Amino acid sequence: MAEIAESPSTTEHPLGTVGASRSKASSSALRESDVDPKTMRTTTPGLKRLFLTFSVLLSFLLGFPFLWKTVEIYRSPLPFGDMDALSKQIESSPLQFPCHFQSVFLNFDSRSSGGILDPRELRSSILSEMTKLTSQTLERQCGSCGENFTLSVVVDSGDRACRQSDERHGNGLTPNCSYKCGALGALNLGDGEAVDEALRSALDESCSDYGGKLYTVVVVNGDGAGEGPKALVGKHRHGWISGRELDAEAMIGRMAEMFVKIFMNGGREDGAIHGEFMPVGADGRVVLSFSLLNANPDDWFYDWDFQKLDDTLLNPVIEALKPIANISVESQVLYHTPKSSFSYWDESLGSYIFSTKDLPFFVNSNEWHLDTSVAAGGRTKILQFVVYVPSANECPLSLQLPSGEISKTNGFISPMWGGVMVWNPQSCIKYSGSGPPARLLMHPDDLHRIFEVLMGQLRQLFGLKSDSIYVGAAGAYKLLPSEKGFTEWQEHKVTYCLLLFCRELDVLSRQHTCFNLHSSGTTLGSLSRLVQSLPRMIIKDEIGKQVKFSLEAAQLAQTNASVGLYEASAASSRQARSLAEDAFFHPSIMSVSYFSFEHCFAVYSPFFLPVSLHVLLAALREWRRYKQEKAKYVRWKVKQVKAA
Repeated sequence: MAEIAESPSTTEHPLGTVGASRSKASSSALRESDVDPKTMRTTTPGLKRLFLTFSVLLSFLLGFPFLWKTVEIYRSPLPFGDMDALSKQIESSPLQFPCHFQSVFLNFDSRSSGGILDPRELRSSILSEMTKLTSQTLERQCGSCGENFTLSVVVDSGDRACRQSDERHGNGLTPNCSYKCGALGALNLGDGEAVDEALRSALDESCSDYGGKLYTVVVVNGDGAGEGPKALVGKHRHGWISGRELDAEAMIGRMAEMFVKIFMNGGREDGAIHGEFMPVGADGRVVLSFSLLNANPDDWFYDWDFQKLDDTLLNPVIEALKPIANISVESQVLYHTPKSSFSYWDESLGSYIFSTKDLPFFVNSNEWHLDTSVAAGGRTKILQFVVYVPSANECPLSLQLPSGEISKTNGFISPMWGGVMVWNPQSCIKYSGSGPPARLLMHPDDLHRIFEVLMGQLRQLFGLKSDSIYVGAAGAYKLLPSEKGFTEWQEHKVTYCLLLFCRELDVLSRQHTCFNLHSSGTTLGSLSRLVQSLPRMIIKDEIGKQVKFSLEAAQLAQTNASVGLYEASAASSRQARSLAEDAFFHPSIMSVSYFSFEHCFAVYSPFFLPVSLHVLLAALREWRRYKQEKAKYVRWKVKQVKAA
């Protein structure tokens, strides 16, 4: 590009044109002879080249923010501080629930062992024993009461003469939960069901406003003929110890063990729920899929009236477990479903036998099309309950235990999958093998017996034991069973109690609350670290709302747990876990591959870097040239001034 220089201006003078021309010519000849073109110049350098070069550079600089804006990733603001704080809080401070215990000594004289039976001393002794037990296993265990419990002691010696510990009304209980002196009266301790109902009427109903979270153990003196003390645990939130000429001091250890081991921990040695044995889906939903399998319909094929079973027996179960999980039920009848394992005939037992070592091969995944649920989706958990009707060639079919005995339930469970029960119809004994197969409907009695077994399997899948006796360090405790195989709960307004004991539901609510809060805290903490480590990850507003609501639900669950609202805390914690999982596994996060800034720079630099470098170098070179030419002109001007 040719350089354009500014020419000096001349002014004509009408009288001195000739003289000025001569003077200019001589001065110009003088300047041209003295000017070195390498170091000086007589004209000012032009700005056109500099302007054009910097215009191109400026267009690049102005276009870069626009380009950066067009490729910007939208990120909804997340409360990273609250997410990390929740995760650290749950890890460092396990959730402890408040528990309230009450000891009642019935029919004890005012004087015992040569001294006055003081409720305050009894309370101090029981608290000491309970503290020892909790410090061994449950002190810092999440979901337990730990040391966050209260105790009141009442000595009822009859004739409405009661002595109570002073701490009774200062432990957070409402006055309605106070033991009414003489409320129990004469108990017929020979009938466990009658005692259980009497204790329920005298103790539990008065605490309905409080929520029923008061656990009571009654020690009854004067029952039995020289027998040792008998300890029973009812179907509700109470138990009793009876015997003749009992020593109140000797019963302290048994009462403490009943409070801690049975009411606190539900009879389980390890109170925590492990994630791999959590029977509830990440979204808080469970589908109970019941399947009736006819191995060979050419022999017979059975059907069942499952709708009646669902209405009468399953719906109350679903209502009872509603705080813990959102449960739905479905059923199906399948045909041509042989098992994978083999059985053999045992003449002594009169039955075809399959042993426990064959259980891993019993379920025929190729022929049993069980996973056909339309209600389950995403992270919903499906629990399969299979009733297997064997063919005539292997009927009756029995499960032999390792001890050599035949299983009474004739079924087994698979953790996190479900349970299987083999049902042998009566027709297999007199099957003749001739004639067309008959379509048969299960008798209601058979259906109820099957349901009892399946509900026992459901209890085991939820981590509950079906044993009728609990053996502890201080003695054995009989757990009062139900006549129907599943316990009947108390009914308060719309609360239906089936399948589980009240104390068992309390334990489940506490443990599931702890598990859900721990899971939601871990998930939100992982999401926080993931989002902060990937600056270009897309975070939609929906994810931000899910995180916000999850934190609110977790806070509500902790608040409800602190005041002893077990069911409410379980429901809130389930919602917190579900929302946290939804946020972490949101489709917008999983559908895009995210790369670091270095990777993006490496991808786009071959397109923009060469041109950008050339423009930048051209601008620097032009600026340097302009400064050099400007210096030449200044040097000439200085010399001209000196010459003048």
